[in-house]
Amino acid sequence: MANSRRKFLKNVSGSVAALTLAGNAAAHEQTLKKTLLPTAKVVAVDKIRIGLIGSGIIGLIDTDAALKVDGVELGAVCDLYDGRLTRAKEKWSKDLFVTKDYRELLARKDIDAVLICTPDHWHQKIAIDAMNAGKHVYCEKPMVKRIEEGQAIIDTQKKTGKVFQVGSQRASSIAILEAKKYFEQGAIGELTYVEAYCDRTDAKGAWQYSIPTDASPQTIDFDTFLGNAPKIPFSAERFFRWRNYKEYGTGSAGDLIVHLLTGLHTITGSIGPAKIMALGEVNYWKDGRDAYDLVNSFMTYPEAKTHPSFQLYTRVNLASGEGKGGFGIKLIGTDGAIDIGWNEFKLKTLKRSVAPGFGGYDSFDSFSAQQKEEFKKWYKDKYGDAKGGFEMGKTIEFIPPTGYDDRVDHMISFFNGIRTGSPILEDATFGLRTAGPSIACNISSAQNKALNWDAVKMKLS
Repeated sequence: MANSRRKFLKNVSGSVAALTLAGNAAAHEQTLKKTLLPTAKVVAVDKIRIGLIGSGIIGLIDTDAALKVDGVELGAVCDLYDGRLTRAKEKWSKDLFVTKDYRELLARKDIDAVLICTPDHWHQKIAIDAMNAGKHVYCEKPMVKRIEEGQAIIDTQKKTGKVFQVGSQRASSIAILEAKKYFEQGAIGELTYVEAYCDRTDAKGAWQYSIPTDASPQTIDFDTFLGNAPKIPFSAERFFRWRNYKEYGTGSAGDLIVHLLTGLHTITGSIGPAKIMALGEVNYWKDGRDAYDLVNSFMTYPEAKTHPSFQLYTRVNLASGEGKGGFGIKLIGTDGAIDIGWNEFKLKTLKRSVAPGFGGYDSFDSFSAQQKEEFKKWYKDKYGDAKGGFEMGKTIEFIPPTGYDDRVDHMISFFNGIRTGSPILEDATFGLRTAGPSIACNISSAQNKALNWDAVKMKLS
C-alpha cells in the first residue's frame, strides 16, 4: 500500500482528488460534492427467462429489479403459501406458471435462471438442485445457513459451469466500486482500522412481518417449509417471521453483517479475517424469538497483498434508539478516511508533515525556558521552517444519481455473466467468505469465546 500512496500523490495533480491534499488547517470545513455516474451496462440483449423461488418480501423486490434489465422475463413463481401465488399472478401475469414445488419449476425447459429468495436453511439444497438442473442461480445472502454447507455449492458451480451470484448488492454499488478506486490509489494511506454498522429501528426492519388472516395448514405447506429443521406443529409466526428463529435463519449477523463484509471485501480485496469475537443477545425484541437482535463483533484481518493488517469492529442492532436506521462502513487510514453510506461516501484526507509538531498537547510546554530555546534551534537546523504535525485536506462527498438502485446494477452483473461469461465478483467463493465470518459471529456469541477463521480454506480452524 505504500507504493499506492506514492502513486496516488503523483497522479492526483489536476484532478478533483488533488484538492483533498491541498489546503490548511481550516480546509476540512470545505466540502466538494461530486455525483457518481452509473457504470453498469447491459452488454447484450438475449432473452433470459427467470423463475422466482420464494415470493416473499425480498422475492418481490429482487424480481422487480431483475425485470428492469433489458431482455429479462419472468416465467414461473414458486412459494409455499397460496396467497403469494395468487399475488404473483395479480402482479405479473394471470397466465404465469405457479407452483408450491420448486422441483416443478426447475423441470421447466423455458427457465434459464432462478432467483432463490427462500429462508436461509433452504439456500444450499435449492441452489445445488438448480445448477444440476442446468439453471443459473442468483441466491440471496447469506449464501448458506451453516458454514459447512458452502463448499458443496462451490463444487457444484465448478462442476456445472453455471453462473452463481450471491445477492448482496453491496458488491455492485457505485459507491463501493468508486471507493475501491480511491482505496487502491492509496488516498487514505495505510489502512489501520475499519468500523461498520447497520441499524434498524422499526418493526418491519426487526422482522415483525404481517401475517395474513387466512394463514393455516390448508393454505401453507408448512412441512416443506421446515425442511431439515426440527419438526413442529404448524406456526404462522415461524413461517412468516422465520428470521426470528435460529432453525431457519442466521439472525442479524447473517442478514446484516454479511452486507458489511461484502462491501469491505469488495473495496480491499480481502478474503477474510483470521480471528472473530462477537457478543450477541436478544436485547429488545423479547417476543419469543431466539435470534439475536444485537450483535457486536471484532475481527482481525492479517496482512495480504492488497492491504496491510487491520482490525474491524461491526455492530448490527434491530432496536436503534435514534428513531432511524443507518448503514456505514468507515475505512480509517494513516492519511485519511473513507466513510461510506448505502450508495454514497465521503473521502477525507490529511497531509502529514515530515517534521514533528511541538506545542499544544505535547511535552514542549514542560521544558524550561533554556530547553525550549535549545529545542527550537535544533528543530530549525533539522527541519527549517517546516510546519510540524499535519494539515487537514478537503472533503469530497460522492452522491448517487437520482433514483439509483444498486440492486439493478447487481442484476445486470448477473445477467451479463449469463450472456457473455463476464466475471462474477460475488460468486460462491466470495459468498462463503462473507457468510462464513458472519455466521461465526453467532457461534462466537453462543460459545462466549474468540474463534479462529481460516480464510483460505473458508472454515473455522
